[in-house]
Amino acid sequence: MAETEDIFLRAKHRTFSGLTEDVEHEWTGPFCFIQAADPQLGLMKAWRDGDCDGGGDEWAEEVELTKQAVEAVNQLRPRPRFMVLCGDLVHAMPETPFREGQERDLKAALKGTDPSIPLVFVSGNHDLGNTPTPGTVEQYCSAWGDDYFSFWVGGVLCLVLNSQLFYDASACPQLKEAQETWLEEQLSRASSSSITEPKPKHVLVFQHIPLYLKSPDEEDDYFNLQRVVRQNLLDRFKRAGVKAVFSGHYHRNAGGCHGGLDMVVSSAIGCQLGKDTHGIRVVVVTADDVIHRYHSLEQLTARGMDEELRKLLQA
Repeated sequence: MAETEDIFLRAKHRTFSGLTEDVEHEWTGPFCFIQAADPQLGLMKAWRDGDCDGGGDEWAEEVELTKQAVEAVNQLRPRPRFMVLCGDLVHAMPETPFREGQERDLKAALKGTDPSIPLVFVSGNHDLGNTPTPGTVEQYCSAWGDDYFSFWVGGVLCLVLNSQLFYDASACPQLKEAQETWLEEQLSRASSSSITEPKPKHVLVFQHIPLYLKSPDEEDDYFNLQRVVRQNLLDRFKRAGVKAVFSGHYHRNAGGCHGGLDMVVSSAIGCQLGKDTHGIRVVVVTADDVIHRYHSLEQLTARGMDEELRKLLQA
């Protein structure tokens, strides 16, 4: 395996190389990271053609947008501690014609990311299939690393989840059960404290499908998790002290804060399905809060992050 490919496979054994608890368990002051979602190479032309179930035979637009995002992130100061891509990395479903080419070209675009900014990958429905199987999960993991894992940054515990196992695990119930067992262990760790294992400063969750788009009691939809599943996760996250859940999938900005838990839904690097512009979210973590702003790629390239966020990092 070539050295440059290692950046795509740092999530192994349910943790992330270089961002482990033993190295990153202590709070060291405010920092920022980048949350992006849905580069989804191939969707823009498929959407225009009205063929979202197939299509996807061209993806040069998404490649250029991804390169633009990478260049904008590289010039940020202070440097982000990591960049997380919250799913639907490509449009082609597993075992369909354009999958290999889309993954190859996305990796080529992402290789321009400054080596000091780790790339964290989250699996989406197009990465695993709407009804994932052991085979499609294995294919994803061989290309992008584990489908769920934890990592630490500056005393903050981050959990990356496979939301497709919440949405429809009918073809892989054992994988769903394994993630559930692991998640319960992680949430227990998040809410406990001891001399050898201090409580995290914050707990953040990253997944592709939002818990909800606007309200925790909204109706079930293609773009959210089912109400029974949603409420179960909300209750568990709140008990464990989760501060925010970051997601994509909607190709529009949405979300809300309820009961002290921030549900952040970010629009896409790639195809827009609403009135937002191609962009990414800058997130600043302070001792007391997690503050975030969605930036268009043009804005971030021309002016960098919002002055308000920059001042928080200097505090």
